[in-house]
Amino acid sequence: MLKQGKTRTLVKSTQLTLACAMSLSISLFSLPSEAAQRWKLHSAYGQNVPVIGHTAQDIANTITDLSHKEIRVKAFEPGALVSGAHYFDAVSKGAITAAFGNAGYNVGKNSAYAFFAAVPFGPASAEYLAWLHYGGGQQLAEELYARDNIKFLACGIAPPETSGWFVKEIKQVKDLKGLKMRFLGLGARVMEKLGVSTQLMAGGDIYPALEIGTLDATEFSVPAVDRALGFYQIAKHNYFPGWHQQSTVQELLIHLDTWKSLTAQQQKLIETVCLAQTTAMLAEGEALQFKAMQENAANGVINHRWPDEILTSFKQAWDEVIDEEIKQNPDSRKIWRSYSDFRKNYSLWRDYGYL
Repeated sequence: MLKQGKTRTLVKSTQLTLACAMSLSISLFSLPSEAAQRWKLHSAYGQNVPVIGHTAQDIANTITDLSHKEIRVKAFEPGALVSGAHYFDAVSKGAITAAFGNAGYNVGKNSAYAFFAAVPFGPASAEYLAWLHYGGGQQLAEELYARDNIKFLACGIAPPETSGWFVKEIKQVKDLKGLKMRFLGLGARVMEKLGVSTQLMAGGDIYPALEIGTLDATEFSVPAVDRALGFYQIAKHNYFPGWHQQSTVQELLIHLDTWKSLTAQQQKLIETVCLAQTTAMLAEGEALQFKAMQENAANGVINHRWPDEILTSFKQAWDEVIDEEIKQNPDSRKIWRSYSDFRKNYSLWRDYGYL
């Protein structure tokens, strides 16, 4: 048995040790960590753009705050680190830690990336997210991006886009032939089938191209976003519905080595942030569009709905495009099989469950 003096000494020693440990713990929790990760997050969209523009900053702030600054994320505007749409290689190589944008910008690397952005004549947001999160889409995306050392997260979804702003009215399919138009992803190949010359460019580059006549038409996003970019000032014919992008998934790409260095808790935090951003973007996106359409009309824009015969021509061209795509690209064939099987099964619920 220890003597009383020795016992007091041992107790005091233990108390001192615990106090030091608690003090160290509190200081590590409350003060900025020297070992904190510092991330550069590129955004494909300027912060002045509604719905999608502020998301990168929201992601940066939320991850930084909820991680207690263990992960300090700084968001950068398009062009500050890399050009708006060209961030894939920078993330892959680790030149930047992360990027927020759209998988359609990555089709130059592999055309299969388009399926993780938007699919012509594709699903509404709820069905798209169901496939991604519960139908295997996320896993397929992760497999594809991992080849280039990138982690993929769906981190937002926008409602239906307009299908184009045109300087001249389009009355029949033949009016499309010869037009120069900005277009994204698989939809661009549909337009090319109908004689349109397409090119992909970042949002900030579109208005000047319309202004000087380099473009005759453009699609980019939902009415509120397009209005902020000023398209209504030049192109007075806005067409609906957005057959090419009935919903558009936004992506957060993270350098895979960095992702693997995170704790399981930190990874879960970032996944949860993206789920929250997806909900917020969809709600905001749905809330803002009618006002933008009203304001466009007040500025002389004519909101057109494509006649059935032109929509039929788009659909026929799309059937040709997807048939060619899955024959040429094994990755696309694998993804299309998963996507199509899910949609076929989902249709039972969609047809019975919804008005």
